[in-house]
Amino acid sequence: MLPENCRVDPPTHPSVVKPFCLGHGTLECFSLKASRRFYEEFLGLECVRHGKPAMAVRLAQRFHVICVEVGDQVHPTNLLNHWGLDVETRDEVDQAHAAAVRDQDKYGIRQVLPPQEMHGVYSFYLEDLDHNWWEIQWYENGFQHDDLFDYGDRFSMDDAADIGSLEELKIKGSAS
Repeated sequence: MLPENCRVDPPTHPSVVKPFCLGHGTLECFSLKASRRFYEEFLGLECVRHGKPAMAVRLAQRFHVICVEVGDQVHPTNLLNHWGLDVETRDEVDQAHAAAVRDQDKYGIRQVLPPQEMHGVYSFYLEDLDHNWWEIQWYENGFQHDDLFDYGDRFSMDDAADIGSLEELKIKGSAS
């Protein structure tokens, strides 16, 4: 059952589209079979194959990711395009990191970056067998989502884009 604090009523905006939820996203994989094993056994996600070239992936919310098998046509992503998984304790981040290093060959994990404090969380990133990036994170105040949106904009959209601020997001050893 989804915890009550994970539900948010959408705000009323004068937008063209009036969505009631962000429903899904899409990623690519080389092989549904190999990716499903990684998603279920390592990441703890639920998977269902709903089409011949695709499966839906989710974790306890009314949001899912469609994983589409494209074989050698996979488009590698970079670390800034990643999927985040929250864990309940800092120790769980370290445990997940140790497991990622230990099971790197078993699941075809390409890279495991060291845990670090960054953008208000303690986390590490890994690149999976399909060149998708995952961040395993712990946020000291609970569910980061609430704090991000409750606090609101911290910077004006009128400010010119500061390419230098992207340096803050780069991590040593990451692939681009």
